[in-house]
Amino acid sequence: MCTVPRNFRLLDELEKAEKEGRADVSIGLENYDDIMLSHWTGTIIGPMGTVFEGRIYQLKLYANDKYPLHPPEVRFFNKVNMTSVLGDGRVDPRKIAVLGQWNPSTTLIKIMIDLRNDMTSAANRKTSQPPDGSTY
Repeated sequence: MCTVPRNFRLLDELEKAEKEGRADVSIGLENYDDIMLSHWTGTIIGPMGTVFEGRIYQLKLYANDKYPLHPPEVRFFNKVNMTSVLGDGRVDPRKIAVLGQWNPSTTLIKIMIDLRNDMTSAANRKTSQPPDGSTY
């Protein structure tokens, strides 16, 4: 089995995110001067038919030097009430399967998709939310 170096893997993820972008979730480097490719931003467009509809959520993802063997740290910038998000905005890996049962082939964009899907779950889709624009 061949192991792809961390930075090559992250460059590939960045390139795919830029070229194959989605309308509902996105990722990108927080600062293009980040030569270690550690600090990322993500965006989730709230799913239709939920309390998140019409809102844009910003997230911070941190891929430390052990990524992709270990999952990144994920934190919401905008305040959100979800069963998978702790009081300080951190995503609880025990509540999001893609993080809690980490597989090194999982991508940053897959994490974003799973978080958006979690917004549509019965436990979250009707939960009252903080005022739009609130941040941690």
